[in-house]
Amino acid sequence: MEQTHISPNGASASPGAQRRVLVVEDDRTIVDAIAARLRAEGFQVRTAGDGPAAVDTAEAWQPDLLVLDVMLPGFDGLEVCRRVQAQRPVPVLMLTARDDETDMLVGLGVGADDYMTKPFSMRELAARVHVLLRRVERAALAAHTPRTGILRLGELEIDHAQRRVRVRGADVHLTPTEFDLLVCLANTPRAVLSREQLLAEVWDWADASGTRTVDSHIKALRRKIGAERIRTVHGVGYALETPAV
Repeated sequence: MEQTHISPNGASASPGAQRRVLVVEDDRTIVDAIAARLRAEGFQVRTAGDGPAAVDTAEAWQPDLLVLDVMLPGFDGLEVCRRVQAQRPVPVLMLTARDDETDMLVGLGVGADDYMTKPFSMRELAARVHVLLRRVERAALAAHTPRTGILRLGELEIDHAQRRVRVRGADVHLTPTEFDLLVCLANTPRAVLSREQLLAEVWDWADASGTRTVDSHIKALRRKIGAERIRTVHGVGYALETPAV
């Protein structure tokens, strides 16, 4: 009799419907631990230990998500991310050994959707994988049942149906997470949203320990749409600035 796996978020999936996760990490102990945890969560998992193997496996196996270490033999995780995203869009959870915001911003800039700094708990990693995949599912659903119209806030234009953003008529490439973050802010322009609110709305997290993730994504978003468009309210959160009426 075929078994059905029930994931911690309540979703059920038969083995034939399991999502594929490619784990790219050259530390055997870490990669085995991640793979074991994700398999226990009901995912199909393959692993790669260097940059070239990661790109080849991603092309051949077509994973639904990558867990990707920055430091790799062959070429690093940033180059892996660039090459894989050039093949097809896929959510990427980046792992970094350094608590360096510059590294995080570079990772987000080449197409990573989220990052974790080592050491991390396997429980949190599994939770973030579930969240990233739920976001992809929501985006796919929105593409089939799009909101009508285009939201224009001064020179900023948000096309919900096509998930496109333009500034002064020029297309701006945003990752899926950046787009969802911008839409969340744009739904209540000028209103201040706390980091905890943004985590709940965009990342579907109830754990406030991820607020630094919000800050890094805001910085990446500012670089793309203009720093002046997102106001920081120190100790509280962020607001999307709009032209005075």
